[in-house]
Amino acid sequence: MLETFYSLAGGFGVALTPENLMYCLIGAALGTLVGVLPGLSPVTTIAMLLPITFKMPAVASLIMLTGIYYGAHHAGSTTAIMMNMPGEPTSVVICIDGHPMARQGRAGPALCISALGSFFAGVVSVGIIALFSPPLAIVARSFGPVEYASMIVLALVAVAVITSESAVTTISMAVLGLLLGTIGTDVSTGLMRFTLGVHQLDDGLNFVAVAVGLFALAQITSNLTGNTTRVVIDKVTGLIPTKADLKASWGPIWRGTALGSAIGVFPGTGPLIASFASYSMERRLAKDPSRFGKGAIEGVAGPEASNNAATFTHFIPMLTLGIPAGAPMALMLAALMIQGVTAGPQLMAQHPDLFWGVIASMFIGNAMLLILNLPLVGIWIRLLAVPYRFLYPLVLVCCCIGVYSVNNSSFDVLFAAGVCVVGYLFVKLECSPAPLILGLILEPMLEDNFRRALLISRGDATVFVTRPISAAILLATIGLVVVFCAPALRRKATHGVTEGVD
Repeated sequence: MLETFYSLAGGFGVALTPENLMYCLIGAALGTLVGVLPGLSPVTTIAMLLPITFKMPAVASLIMLTGIYYGAHHAGSTTAIMMNMPGEPTSVVICIDGHPMARQGRAGPALCISALGSFFAGVVSVGIIALFSPPLAIVARSFGPVEYASMIVLALVAVAVITSESAVTTISMAVLGLLLGTIGTDVSTGLMRFTLGVHQLDDGLNFVAVAVGLFALAQITSNLTGNTTRVVIDKVTGLIPTKADLKASWGPIWRGTALGSAIGVFPGTGPLIASFASYSMERRLAKDPSRFGKGAIEGVAGPEASNNAATFTHFIPMLTLGIPAGAPMALMLAALMIQGVTAGPQLMAQHPDLFWGVIASMFIGNAMLLILNLPLVGIWIRLLAVPYRFLYPLVLVCCCIGVYSVNNSSFDVLFAAGVCVVGYLFVKLECSPAPLILGLILEPMLEDNFRRALLISRGDATVFVTRPISAAILLATIGLVVVFCAPALRRKATHGVTEGVD
């Protein structure tokens, strides 16, 4: 405990340098902007800014990217409350009771409780990262290639089956990502694989181009084809909640923080599931459940705290195991790889300034967000009037410049445009690109660890089920598939029987 305190104190020394403090503010401000403006997402923004991190110090780049991620989740409730339109998917639940509060003239208390709940949950969950990441990293050091290969499979399957109603579709996307990851030079043999004679693919697919095309460019194209008209129907008249509001919110904030912190640790879960779980829990615990949906402040406090807590603890698998728990974490893992930093059990030992500096910056960023989201709420609401026809050309130009600057290659820009077409088709077919990105990033790790495991076992594949930890991980993977696929199979079987009777 004392060692953790000293390490965190050193992290504050890193985070409070003028440069890192500036990047923390930039990340928090950009994240707030992204969270407030519907149609933009932290994944899109991080993908767009990935090329910039090439020229930045590793600590500063990760501080900025993490600020964008948790800042967007912190601010997504603003439009949910004011416009019944969540700035982020994780704020969908806030619409249920937050917008009715705004229509009743209580937008101020709803926004205040939302910001205070996010701040409290953020501070507690960052403390959890600081306390539990070091022992988890020590445990992870006992993992060998067998355990890592099994863990990567679990992460891919978990993201696929938990985050979507169609497990088959998302597992297929993850497999497609793994296959795309094999393109390029085989490190073990030196042979070219699936490059089709295009020498620009010798080093594999340009991850930045793929990420920008799938997320940023495809999202722009999708939004331009949809209805982007937005009308603000309410104004903030006062931010101070009553004593009754504070009393009613305190319990949900505590419970939401605990629930979100626990859920966020597991791959494939994250803030969206945490916010829905918290809302369901608060409704079950309420003395009068009929109040929910009509402006119950507990329906804002609990889900918002749970959402923010899960946002922070989602970093634990990526930092301690080197395995991203979702698409944003995959992009941040790519940012570390760009800097030549390997996330995982050795991160704290090899780059303590980076690990503890980022953790300390999260505390600082939380305080910044409290200031950005309460006193400046009027400014953010007015920004919603900015027409998308002015916003998207700027984003598009930044994306193209960013992709080009990685290798100074026009091929990468054209490749990103081609990926955009595929990404737009994915949007129309309702296929999430997140599993594909995870598969693309994790493929080299999975292939390397799988090969090493077979070399160590002299080609005996049963090593994956004879080693206890690996066997337990694979059993958990199978259990996830069964639990989430069984209801769909049962519904299909029932539908078939019904048609037969007819």
